[in-house]
Amino acid sequence: MMRFLPVSPRCLLIELRDLEATLALFDALADDPVAGVSETVPAARTLMIRTAPGVSADRDLALAILNRQPPPGTRPASRAVETVELPVTYDGQDLDDVARHMDLTVAEVAAAHQAVTWQVAFCGFAPGFAYMTCEDARFDLPRRPAPRTRIPAGSVALAGRFCGIYPQETPGGWQLIGHTRVPMWDLSRDPPALLRPGARVHFAKGGGAVHPVAVVPRSPARGLRVLASAFPILLQDRGRSGQAGQGVSASGALDQGALSRANRAVGNPAGAAAMEITLGPTRLLAEVPLTLALSGAAQAVVVHPDGCTAIPLGAAFALDAGDQVEIAPPARGMRSYLALRGGFDVAPVLGSASTDTLAHVGPPALAVGDALAPAHRPATAVTEPAPAPALPAPGDVVTLPVTLGPRTDWFTDEMVAQFLSQEWQVTAQSSRVGIRLAGEPVTRTDATELPSEGTETGAIQIPHSGQPVLFLADHPLTGGYPVIATLDPSALDLAGQIPPGARIRFAAAAPFAPILPEGRHDALS
Repeated sequence: MMRFLPVSPRCLLIELRDLEATLALFDALADDPVAGVSETVPAARTLMIRTAPGVSADRDLALAILNRQPPPGTRPASRAVETVELPVTYDGQDLDDVARHMDLTVAEVAAAHQAVTWQVAFCGFAPGFAYMTCEDARFDLPRRPAPRTRIPAGSVALAGRFCGIYPQETPGGWQLIGHTRVPMWDLSRDPPALLRPGARVHFAKGGGAVHPVAVVPRSPARGLRVLASAFPILLQDRGRSGQAGQGVSASGALDQGALSRANRAVGNPAGAAAMEITLGPTRLLAEVPLTLALSGAAQAVVVHPDGCTAIPLGAAFALDAGDQVEIAPPARGMRSYLALRGGFDVAPVLGSASTDTLAHVGPPALAVGDALAPAHRPATAVTEPAPAPALPAPGDVVTLPVTLGPRTDWFTDEMVAQFLSQEWQVTAQSSRVGIRLAGEPVTRTDATELPSEGTETGAIQIPHSGQPVLFLADHPLTGGYPVIATLDPSALDLAGQIPPGARIRFAAAAPFAPILPEGRHDALS
């Protein structure tokens, strides 16, 4: 059985019978690639297919994939096998609940966890997070009713017959049974991920020795120094797309249009790294002469010996050494982008200078006292300030276009109507990972668990609480709660500017319907 489910104009989800069939199709597509496919993300029973710009995720694409389906019973290609032994201290917050689910004592849970061989099927969620499976059906466990907002790095967790180890402190909804002190992700290691697809893992009792993750200190810099900031300042560029196979999300600026306008105003390439400033107030000091441009939500004032000068939004402006830039909290929107002519001197990580706040990949956030030096890269002529779209303020209602799918059919027609008809409040718990919404809950009575699968930027996930989460650039690559709809990519910039206190309505142009390959409808069963 194979189903093609809509995600967005350039993304679809293929649902298959089981993990073996999923990995067999993944191998077939790797051996005979489909033209226009830019990325394939494997998961427990699905493949998420992303296409290149200009290529639609439609019936023609589905047919091309269907024609590459291997015969029934085809086993996944053999992968290099390595065995890793990991020490675990069994002290997880959910250990008692897991014991009740499995009808075992806590000691018996630990013994069973150590007795089986776990094998890495695929990677996702976050860099270094490996989905390990085993033959013991007792480990087919439900997720927590609502995800935790913070799970410590090294936590060993179970859900849906998978075991995983959180490589960094992140949100998550799996059942925590213990922790290990062995790092799962270390950029000083080659490759950075300890566990890779095909690896076999044995767990043993004990926390293990600490293996510190290498931290590269930021070298002293003279350039633009942070004097005050309400929130950490991040470096963001176009993002590191194409890294999903390593469990690394794209990240990147939440408002790509504003990033582009700031860079073009100082003659940089549109996707060059710029400072992403959240709300405000922010004050910066020029230690050397610099040319900057600010775009997005806020406006700037330059403080110099002769007084203050207001800077038009989106216009290039020059600073002498000793001048300061003051950025007040914006009245509308919430993120601003400050570009430096010639760029900032920042070392890329995995091909990008973007800071992924969930995965902790990329340059560290800038705090008070930190500075970035100019890179003096080649730049072209500056452009006139480009028109910027109007941004929402707290209390405004913003309508966002969505594609229903891929898991809309996990909800009744009444639930879908409720989701689309109401105004959802943007809460203060929102971040670059996602916008957390509050409203009349969309609560399913069916407690069936969804096997972990790929999630797209803009996915609107409905956890057991019924309160949606709209995923933004730093979202986890995979998730286990059904996605009722996915934001149209054209609305992602606007979504990244919606402040807490605003409200969102979702508008779908068409009802949910699986994608049926032209001429092969009967081949899907």
